[in-house]
Amino acid sequence: MSIPHIQIRQQYGQLGIDAELGKLDIKQPQATFEITTERPKLDIHAEQGVLYVDSSKAWDALGHGPALETMSKIYSRAHEVAMQGIARIVEEGNRLAAIHEGGNAIAEIAKEKGAEFFEFEFMGDASVNNVDMHYVPGKLDIQVHEGKVNINTYPNPPEINYTRGKLDFYMMQYPKVEIIPPQIDAKG
Repeated sequence: MSIPHIQIRQQYGQLGIDAELGKLDIKQPQATFEITTERPKLDIHAEQGVLYVDSSKAWDALGHGPALETMSKIYSRAHEVAMQGIARIVEEGNRLAAIHEGGNAIAEIAKEKGAEFFEFEFMGDASVNNVDMHYVPGKLDIQVHEGKVNINTYPNPPEINYTRGKLDFYMMQYPKVEIIPPQIDAKG
């Protein structure tokens, strides 16, 4: 006789896991630079030079000097010229008085007077050095103001973005227990 058996079948549950990794984006912006420049400055102050030209000696040599100086020269030489004129008159008188020695003193004196040129020197000496020049250079003042370069740096923080991944759990197979009873023959 056969003994009835109970059959038990078991099915395990199976979990399914669907996972994606998260995404991490990191960006590092470059640092911000602020650069300002101050230009150098150059201040120049220049005075013009002065050229002094003294041409009074040249004008004096041409007879066009200052009137007061010219008259002073004439006055200082007038006595000498007058004395020379008197001496010439005396000499001519002596020649006329010596008529007994022969010759024609009147004709000779007239001839000398026609060729004679009276020159009264009141002009200065002519020379290439009659014009005096003197140059006084002007002052030159140069001030230099240095420029500057200012650099300011600001670091920018990193930009971090994280996108979460997914993690899904699901049942691929549910667990079950199946119990199969034995077949009983009720007839007999």
